[in-house]
Amino acid sequence: MKNPIQKVRPKLPPWIRVKVSAGSSREEVESLIGRYKLNTVCRSARCPNLCECWHKRTATFMILGSECTRNCTFCAVNHSEKPAPPKRDEPAKLAKAARKMNLGYVVVTSVTRDDLPDGGASQFADTIRRLRKEIPGVKVEVLTPDFRGNTASLEKVIDAGPDVFNHNLETVERLTKEIRSGANFSRSLKVLEKAYTLGKGRVAIKSGIMAGLGETDSEIEETIREIRRTGAEMLTVGQYLPPSVKHRPLNRYVTPATFEKWRRFAEKLGFKNVASGPLVRSSYHAENLFRKGTAR
Repeated sequence: MKNPIQKVRPKLPPWIRVKVSAGSSREEVESLIGRYKLNTVCRSARCPNLCECWHKRTATFMILGSECTRNCTFCAVNHSEKPAPPKRDEPAKLAKAARKMNLGYVVVTSVTRDDLPDGGASQFADTIRRLRKEIPGVKVEVLTPDFRGNTASLEKVIDAGPDVFNHNLETVERLTKEIRSGANFSRSLKVLEKAYTLGKGRVAIKSGIMAGLGETDSEIEETIREIRRTGAEMLTVGQYLPPSVKHRPLNRYVTPATFEKWRRFAEKLGFKNVASGPLVRSSYHAENLFRKGTAR
């Protein structure tokens, strides 16, 4: 029997506790991001792990502006049908900030830009190349929108040589239309499949989903199966936490034991590495996930 959507978020369970970290590292990261006028998904999406990550001198950079052409019910990023044009100097500024942060692993994501001919793929490609030039030996992970399934856009990104290509399904097929504005479950699976084919084994394929949106455990497991069939080898599964009362209400809190069950389930399917837990987000401890996956 499906759980009804709750209108008021229940009290946080004891296993969801966010550590608030302060100090010079966090302040320096915040200063660099401000100095170069960059966006981070950490702040735009109100990530619960912001304090911890910035304290450890890590951040997920968000390119192509701070306004999204889609309006997903779970997401805190601002929506606009006509966002500002991409900034030409954004890739160079991002790379310089990453170098000053002494990053050896950089995660780059973006808002969805359906208003752009290539969906912003060229900005991803330029950013990857700038990072390679600015930081020799750097590892780059990109978390991209679906580019409306455009193969040419995917080729631009993959040809630039990211180490990890990530595209999140976010939720199960049954809930996709009501949760992911403008998205299509099958199209997202095809994006992962195409990225796997284009990457020719040189690019690790990754995806992620959330629990607590109204899905069932069996639907989560079927979605994990579908992701694995695309060739993806890295997976994240985390707890959905509504950014505000205006966003999709929480359906349930998932216990750590259930997240652990899903981790074991995914690994049995052949995923090289899986991060599954209440506070897991697609870019959380991304470098650790990559290193563990490639070490096997």
